[in-house]
Amino acid sequence: MIVTISGTPGSGKSTVAKLVAKKLGWKHYSMGDLQRQVAEERGISIAKLGELEQTDPSIDREIDALQIRLGKEEEDIIIDSRLGAFFIPHAKLRIFLDADEEERARRILHAERGEESYRNIEEAKEKMQEREEDNAQRYRKFYGIDHRDRKLYTHFLDTTHAVPEQTAEKILLLIHQAQRTKPRNAGKREK
Repeated sequence: MIVTISGTPGSGKSTVAKLVAKKLGWKHYSMGDLQRQVAEERGISIAKLGELEQTDPSIDREIDALQIRLGKEEEDIIIDSRLGAFFIPHAKLRIFLDADEEERARRILHAERGEESYRNIEEAKEKMQEREEDNAQRYRKFYGIDHRDRKLYTHFLDTTHAVPEQTAEKILLLIHQAQRTKPRNAGKREK
């Protein structure tokens, strides 16, 4: 089974994806971590990488190719990626996490993410909104999609009032339910 977890910045997608993978003993892949690695290798900030991605699709293509390969070659994995549902449409569960903007900005303000630090919640909110809009424009330009389109996902979860462990438990329940569901056109029932 493949599970993709997408979401808005500060919704908890990476934290939750890691928790779910750990509880299941599955591999976890984070496209955000991969982007941070690319930025580090180039000696630039993640914000600067985001600026480069607006005009240089080769950066995205490298990450896209990895997602596509994972979707074809791996099983029992959790992928946290804004475009995971797009690149791996056959994933059994394609989950989108969201939370109230104020709560997301608060989480981002208090998160420890290397060079990503903010003076106050207003600055965190401003940078979060810029990042969201930059990503949305890039995805429309390069892929012709809105990564927030509900049609891409099997489930939407609001994490505003949930701690990561609660959201992880909800996803684990969805995974266990999906594992018990008889696949369409299946000849035999699994026990």
